Amino acid sequence: MLHKNERIQKLRTQSRTAIPRISIERAKLLTEFYKSEAAKGASIPVTRAMAFKYILENKTICISEGELIVGERGPEPKATPTYPEVCIHTENDFKILDSREKISFKVSPEIMNLQMNEIHPYWKGKSIREKIFNSVTPEWIDAYNAGIFTEFMEQRAPGHTVAGKQIWHTGFLDYKQTIQQAIQSLDFKNDSEAAEKKEELLAMEIAADAIISFARRHSVEARKMAVVEMEPRRKQELFQIADICSRVPAHAPENFWEALQHYWFIHLGVITEFNTWDSFNPGRLDQHLISFYREGVERGTLSSEWAEELLQAFWIKFNNQPAPPKVGVTAEESNTYTDFCNINLGGLKEDGEDGVNEISYMLLDVIEEMRILQPSSNV
Repeated sequence: MLHKNERIQKLRTQSRTAIPRISIERAKLLTEFYKSEAAKGASIPVTRAMAFKYILENKTICISEGELIVGERGPEPKATPTYPEVCIHTENDFKILDSREKISFKVSPEIMNLQMNEIHPYWKGKSIREKIFNSVTPEWIDAYNAGIFTEFMEQRAPGHTVAGKQIWHTGFLDYKQTIQQAIQSLDFKNDSEAAEKKEELLAMEIAADAIISFARRHSVEARKMAVVEMEPRRKQELFQIADICSRVPAHAPENFWEALQHYWFIHLGVITEFNTWDSFNPGRLDQHLISFYREGVERGTLSSEWAEELLQAFWIKFNNQPAPPKVGVTAEESNTYTDFCNINLGGLKEDGEDGVNEISYMLLDVIEEMRILQPSSNV
């Protein structure tokens, strides 16, 4: 087992001691986009995709000191965005989140002011939650307000999904090529849904461009940091990070480090675009990573110690993501918790053979050594 070195200890401490706070950045960018001319006239899928692209092209890029895996949902660890298109927080919601006895979300006066003067007025009456509540019976509303049932999907989108093995071996430029082929094969003469399918496919293409652009913004930032970095080892790492972010997720990952960063950009894309219910997962991580690991070891470019340090750094990224704050009665009775993520270990391979490998045991060591809330795991 590789014990936490100084870098990992610092990153773990930063993650554990960071105070959860509300970030208004995503809501502000989303509101800017929907107020703009660009949001007018396009189909719903394309409009949502363009909004996603606008967010990723303008949100703060965060590369913390010593990090090996880069990217955050908010402008810094545990700075948590809101999703006004899903549910809009009131002034009272923010006051509850800021002051509740259970773990709170800190809300600065500047954020409160922006929420009440810009975000709330625009989204009032437009959020999915309000549309749902306008469609249910008064008895349902009374029961909800009384706290008889809470945690419903009116505050978030479906989640608890698992990334399959395809994403580990496919770049988003490959996806764009597949999308174009699908568009070319549409039968507008005989398929009454062809026009709607085209809009969905165009939205997918825009979303692919968005995640590629987001990664390349990290590449630019890492290169800027490398130029002024004085410590030789960190300078080299930052140049490597810049190279990795210029390659993935545009292209399929070619090594262990790229594979982890590739997945992390996809993970951030999913949880930034919409507030999925707590859980997007890399799935059978040991089986997804084993080919990258063995190839690196065989080439002499990867040691077990370096692989484990990269996994420890990867682990910390999940722990930096508090679940987005709730509204109404659920904001008062709920706690602040970290976005769930479940990693599967072992099991069987597709051919029915034993799926346990070197990474399975390495991940068990990482779990034992890191001892943080997320990600969770099962064997």
